[in-house]
Amino acid sequence: MSKSDRSTASTRLRAVLAASAAVAALTLATHSFAQSTDPIKIGVIAEAQAVAGASIPQAAQLAADEINAKGGVNGRKIEIVTYDNHSSAAESVRAFQRAATEDHVNAVIASYISEVVLALEPWTGRLKTVMVTPGAASDVITQNIAKDYNNLKYTFHGYLTSTSLADQVCSAAKDLLVNDLHMKSAVVMSEDAAWTTPLDAEYIKCLPTIGLQVLDHIRVSPDTTDFTPIFNKIEGEKPDVMITGISHVGVQPTVQWKQQEVPVPMLGISSQATNSSFWNDTNGAVEGVLYQGVSGPDVAVTPKTLPFVKAFKAKYGNFPSYCGYTAYDEVYYIADAIKRAGSTDPDKLVDALEKTDYVGTIGRVQFKGKDSPNPHALKVGPATITGLMLQWQDGKQVNLWPAKVANGKLKFPKFIKVGSAN
Repeated sequence: MSKSDRSTASTRLRAVLAASAAVAALTLATHSFAQSTDPIKIGVIAEAQAVAGASIPQAAQLAADEINAKGGVNGRKIEIVTYDNHSSAAESVRAFQRAATEDHVNAVIASYISEVVLALEPWTGRLKTVMVTPGAASDVITQNIAKDYNNLKYTFHGYLTSTSLADQVCSAAKDLLVNDLHMKSAVVMSEDAAWTTPLDAEYIKCLPTIGLQVLDHIRVSPDTTDFTPIFNKIEGEKPDVMITGISHVGVQPTVQWKQQEVPVPMLGISSQATNSSFWNDTNGAVEGVLYQGVSGPDVAVTPKTLPFVKAFKAKYGNFPSYCGYTAYDEVYYIADAIKRAGSTDPDKLVDALEKTDYVGTIGRVQFKGKDSPNPHALKVGPATITGLMLQWQDGKQVNLWPAKVANGKLKFPKFIKVGSAN
């Protein structure tokens, strides 16, 4: 054998040995993962005492119980480790650090507050810990990933971005208000928060395109307790509708809207209104309020929606808020990603989550790619997630849009004036 042939043979042998070693290592790692009996830990950092946030740890636990009842992930149980952040970004950061370094969680589901998630985002890279948010909306969360993918790729946006939310509100408003009721004008009223900055920008852009002239744009301090001057101002401008962006100030404006019999309907984002407890929280003042949701009671968005709602109600006594649906789905697709990755290694988990194609309670979950302006944001549209527009009627959350999953008709309290009477 010539020196050249010996060299070629040696090179081939090394390649074969290297490939064999790689296969063996992968087999060993997969076998090791499958053989491990340690639980898979998912940390849940949430606003456990808040109207909307309370559903997050509850729904996550329900999903874990269901998965464990079916044998877990390759025989490994899922353990939910909960942290009440008391709606504080500082407490959330401390909880995240503890979850990653002391409790050794494999992933974190965190918060419906954008400011909290934005505070946690840098820590996902520092501690190489996957985080999925079930309810924060600010577009900045995913824009940050685009700017610094290698460090922030561990963050996934398990809820819709503010821009996507606004677009869904505009689509629903076009069908329900412009086409059906011939409305022509609107005032945008949102709380002053990180998530509403891109929301309002998109409202102001999309509302005129559907035929609603924006007469005013009002930003409300989250500390506001008396909405009388705000409602007086809006009433004086005589809009056909108020387009809302409220999450943390939900009870007060809703109660005062009813007490003062403000004749202008409210439609838009009202996070607290997604929770079935909101009827009692407002003593029924929410009657007639229209709010965007990703799912809702008695709305069969997918075959998984109603069984989840039924199980949640049986376990906790009320229907989940919007971020309960997403938190429930997130436990399932995190577990699925770990199973597909054959590992809890954070980088492998990121890779598997990026390939998520999971039909959950809110639709078909897929994430936008790393080359998108919003990496790891949920894809939205007819083939993935369309969203809903529900209205509180007689103590029930009734879906009015899209028409194919509507289970009721639009109706307003007597004090609301629609059309020329307003």
